[in-house]
Amino acid sequence: MAFARSERPRLPTAIKILIAGGFGAGKTTMVGAVSETRPLRTEEVLTDRSIGVDDLTSVEAKRTTTVAMDFGRITLNNDYVLYLFGTPGQERFWFVWDELAEGALGAVILADTRRLADCFPSVDYFERRGTPFVVAVNCFEGAPTFELDEVRLALQLGPDIPIVMCDARKRDSSREVLITLVKHSARLRAEPVGS
Repeated sequence: MAFARSERPRLPTAIKILIAGGFGAGKTTMVGAVSETRPLRTEEVLTDRSIGVDDLTSVEAKRTTTVAMDFGRITLNNDYVLYLFGTPGQERFWFVWDELAEGALGAVILADTRRLADCFPSVDYFERRGTPFVVAVNCFEGAPTFELDEVRLALQLGPDIPIVMCDARKRDSSREVLITLVKHSARLRAEPVGS
């Protein structure tokens, strides 16, 4: 009696992407907007204990904060799955970034023009690690608007770093940001070392 050989199903390749940026920049919103599954969130309510610790300038209506990460998933096809990890924005939670960044294809840095300087720690972090990243300017209602070249100059970014506008609340807009990152990362991986 012959038994059919059972083949193990091939698992899709996992692609890890970080969504980073300052406190209140829209990281949790972006992961939630684009994830095909209900995202895992580690949100906690801001309490009076954060007074003097968390700067709520321009985000006064913010009531919760991510304390570890946000997690979402996008199945591209049978071969690839994107895993999205939203980082916490406040400095006191940055200790988790090293674990989250391990093995990441790249990162999206969400920028809020009301608090543009909050991007510097993310830019510095990914530059030091050599992690490919793009900057996505999250278009908040009532926020100052700037040309992308002005944002590039303010963040002291070279011409090789993609900067795009986005609305982190919208799936299509967030999806386009992720496509920009994947293309940027692929382009960098294809370049010869030292070029």
